[in-house]
Amino acid sequence: MASDLSNFFKDELTNTLEQLLSKNVSIDTIVDFDITSLDDTQCINVSVMFNFADVSSNWNFYVPTVTATKFEYFMLGGMGDLKEHIDDEITDAVNEIVSNICGSLCTSVNAQGFPDVKSLKYESLNSSIKDCNEIDSSNKKYIFNLTLDGEKLPLLMSFDDEIAPYLSQIIGEEIEVENKNNIISTPQPQATQSQQNLGISSLLSEESAQNLQLLFDIKLKLSVRLGTKNFLLKDILRWDIGEIIELEQMVNEPLEILINGVKIGEGEAVIVEGKFGLKVKNIGNASSRLNQIGL
Repeated sequence: MASDLSNFFKDELTNTLEQLLSKNVSIDTIVDFDITSLDDTQCINVSVMFNFADVSSNWNFYVPTVTATKFEYFMLGGMGDLKEHIDDEITDAVNEIVSNICGSLCTSVNAQGFPDVKSLKYESLNSSIKDCNEIDSSNKKYIFNLTLDGEKLPLLMSFDDEIAPYLSQIIGEEIEVENKNNIISTPQPQATQSQQNLGISSLLSEESAQNLQLLFDIKLKLSVRLGTKNFLLKDILRWDIGEIIELEQMVNEPLEILINGVKIGEGEAVIVEGKFGLKVKNIGNASSRLNQIGL
């Protein structure tokens, strides 16, 4: 069976919206598209192409007026009046949101090392404003019923047949997919944290494992690098309170996980009981981590 990317897409959809809109977002249900369920007359259609291995898949985001106006309103911090109709500013905001969702999805999936989904990339094709009744009936279309800050908002998605095997949880189908050598690809099982801990000794010789246990209680400093950039000394000397320093890191790129100043993986920022936390997205095995931190 093909690797299922459904949960990765749902997670990046909600996480990205929460980060950009500063509001709690959840997906309540995903249902088949029904044009009669939409009250809006217009929507913003953003078309995106995903590529990996020998697969090219076209996705379409359809954002109805009620959802699009709320997206732009909260991106601006909830200041001013909520617009009633789609305009260029709202279209730009929706395009930025979709771009961030797709970028985060690629980063998250590529960090997993799936054998059948490698080097996932996306390309924004076009966006337009259209009447909802102009949405064609081809491809597989679904309504993601979101809750944004306590309000129910619809988001429409369409997927072509090329990506169907990789979104079986969303589409509700389990389809076998063959690679170029006609071998059915299956996702590699992910070890649980307890299994990884128990497996440390198996990565090393018996003597090395015993020696390593003597170091288990030493404390190492964990830090997270938001981004870096080189500056001239004269620019640094000009800085003052209130200065905004632009980094090279994009908002949808992963953060670097450092142990004693050495990078061992990548992750994304999350909020845990009112404090900053880190969700690991990419990290080597126990043996490689030991080598990286010099143990």
